[in-house]
Amino acid sequence: MSSIAVPFYQRRHKHFDQSYRNIQTRYILEEYAARKAASRQAAYYESSGLGKTTCRLCARRARTLAHETMQESRKRSHEQKSHASDEKRIRFASELAALEKEIHTARHHAREHLDRLAVQRMVEENMALERHIIEETISRAPEILVRLRSHTVWEKMSVSLCFTVQGFPTPVVQWYKNEELISPASDPTKYRIESKYGVHVLHINRADFDDSATYSAVATNVHGQASTNCAVIVRRFREEGEPHPAAIMPFHLPPSYEVCFTHIDVQFLEKFGVTFATEGETLTLKCSMLITPELKRLRPRAEWYRDDVLIKDSKWTKLYFGEGQAALSFTHLNKDDEGLYTLRMVSRGGISECSAYLFVRDADALIAGAPGAPMDVKCHDANRDYVIVTWKPPNTTSQSPVIGYFVDKCEVGLENWVQCNDAPVKICKYPVTGLYEGRSYIFRVRAVNSAGISRPSRPSEPVAALDPVDLERTQTVHVDEGRKIVISKDDLEGDVQIPGPPTNVHASEISKTYVVLSWDPPVPRGREPLTYFIEKSMVGSGSWQRVNAQVAVKSPRYAVFDLAEGKPYVFRVLSANKHGISDPSEITEPIQPQDTIVLPSAPGQVVATRNTKTSVVVQWDKPKHEEDLYGYYVDYSVVGSNHWEPSNHKPIKYNRFVVHGLETGEQYVFRVKAANAVGLSENSQESEAVTVQAALTCPSYPHGITLLNCDGHSMTLGWKAPTYSGGSPILGYYMDKREANHQNWHEVNSSLITRTIYTVNAFYEFKVAAANLVGIGQPSDPSEHFKCKAWTMPEPG
Repeated sequence: MSSIAVPFYQRRHKHFDQSYRNIQTRYILEEYAARKAASRQAAYYESSGLGKTTCRLCARRARTLAHETMQESRKRSHEQKSHASDEKRIRFASELAALEKEIHTARHHAREHLDRLAVQRMVEENMALERHIIEETISRAPEILVRLRSHTVWEKMSVSLCFTVQGFPTPVVQWYKNEELISPASDPTKYRIESKYGVHVLHINRADFDDSATYSAVATNVHGQASTNCAVIVRRFREEGEPHPAAIMPFHLPPSYEVCFTHIDVQFLEKFGVTFATEGETLTLKCSMLITPELKRLRPRAEWYRDDVLIKDSKWTKLYFGEGQAALSFTHLNKDDEGLYTLRMVSRGGISECSAYLFVRDADALIAGAPGAPMDVKCHDANRDYVIVTWKPPNTTSQSPVIGYFVDKCEVGLENWVQCNDAPVKICKYPVTGLYEGRSYIFRVRAVNSAGISRPSRPSEPVAALDPVDLERTQTVHVDEGRKIVISKDDLEGDVQIPGPPTNVHASEISKTYVVLSWDPPVPRGREPLTYFIEKSMVGSGSWQRVNAQVAVKSPRYAVFDLAEGKPYVFRVLSANKHGISDPSEITEPIQPQDTIVLPSAPGQVVATRNTKTSVVVQWDKPKHEEDLYGYYVDYSVVGSNHWEPSNHKPIKYNRFVVHGLETGEQYVFRVKAANAVGLSENSQESEAVTVQAALTCPSYPHGITLLNCDGHSMTLGWKAPTYSGGSPILGYYMDKREANHQNWHEVNSSLITRTIYTVNAFYEFKVAAANLVGIGQPSDPSEHFKCKAWTMPEPG
């Protein structure tokens, strides 16, 4: 029987385990075992002859022996059971000990693994920090060490152009042929580009005469770019029987009949029209054309302009021209992309162009009622630890007015944006301080109103925290190929121990919340790096307070905040190096923090006139105070709805705008507001209601006046109809004439000429004007001087 106590919830269970069987059942089993043993013993006695004994003594001895045997067997059985229970208990204890040892070992291994991971993570973080610090110390703009070399090769030979560049981050290299980007994917059998260990190679396979060109390579990283170029001349082997070069061609040889085209005609087949899109979308403006003649070596140049500003390949815009099609693709639209787009095809024969307006609506706000995103974020006056960020305010037609802006900065190469100002700034200009010298930054802006915060604007272009004056104080002298000497003015000025005070301390920016001070470094400044300390004093207080007591300023610019509104201040600046601090500079004139830019006044009278079936021309008078204006916003509303919609989402600079996307036959009213750095003006008065219908205008001028026949007494003239009829059929033409070398024009016909051919009994130069229901259009250009002399040749077909 086991010595282990049975739990209370197992005491009534008769078959839980062998050691916990019922006592009565155990006794029955023991009695059955004893009887079986006795029967075996009796059978033994009988077989041995003891059973035949009739002696009581022998029988008693036999019973005693049987009882002892039974007791012994019972005792042996009990010992076996106890031994089995002890073995089971020992086995359980050993298994438990082994399990505990295994758990202890697993915990030890887990703890060692966690410690190893923690150490590895710490090492990786330290290595990443050290790598970042090292990368910042070695970051520099691309520099060409070995430049491209010009080659002259024979036709069918291969040529390799190679150069070496260094810079960090590793520069990206692009190859150009006659200012056109080389793409190996377009002709893999011709070009192959390799880049390894700073050496960049362009392989030109089996060069032909068309490969004679100027090749250039441009290396670019976030800190700048560098370029090098060379010329490749492919000569053709002159076989027997081929003519000599033109320079030594004998005069008796016949001239070449090869035609040299100097005029390329570009005819647009499909033009892009007025386009409406939303922020965040992708879009492509396409234009297909017919180029005559289409030559491989002589093609027109496709140029895209937005508001007369040339567009180049960038992160946001991609250009394509080829196979009779020009395209401009936008990878991620933003309100900065709104404007008038013009495609100009420039050739030797002139310029052909087409234009249309692109409207970019605000994306859905993250918070209902929040304003649209600001736009056109730019950086100005960058220095070692300071830059001024400007932007343009969004149009708030149906939202509540903007109460301020948040400016965010991000170091180039990282993705963590840091908010620069704790409280919203109210004007569209903010000086950002605390930059690290030598690092590049990008900035974005978010607008705030009573409903919430807008989406962020498009990030600005990267700007480096460097002092531009340092570049002026150094001069690079190129000794020979790949070698140069850098001379600094600091070395020429000699040793300067304690620097002199700064000069020309003045306020370059004045606002209600801050004042930006600017000054000139001391001359001479010496070799040691300079830092500056700024002190302020309220006029009449007689005490000076150091503004930047904790951190010294490295730039000759500083934005002073926390100024009492309406109180005048004076400032002075001290320069310092490792040897000591200079005397204070001259004290500035009293400067009072106040907004120098005021909110613009509302524009004047607004006039809307019909244009096309879906557009209206809106004109207005400029406001009385139009200084520092960013532009104007135009809103429209259906008469009687009192619901206003924005027409343009980016300020326009002119006081005339064509509002597109209107419904034909509807009546609309329009209003205008001006925008500057402070915000938006009050709305102008509403225009008179105008119905959207196509307007009628005078026709354009006829062209191509030609002499068709002359018999000596009269001349028959012909011309081409105007390109634009003015929205109404052309009723006829009026012709004027004048003698050669005379000033005055005279009418030829008093009634309309219904055809484009007319016979005149005179010899003059002529001009023709077309007329429709609206009136008479502009006259054509004067024709050539036609002399009334009979033709002696047959009439041309």
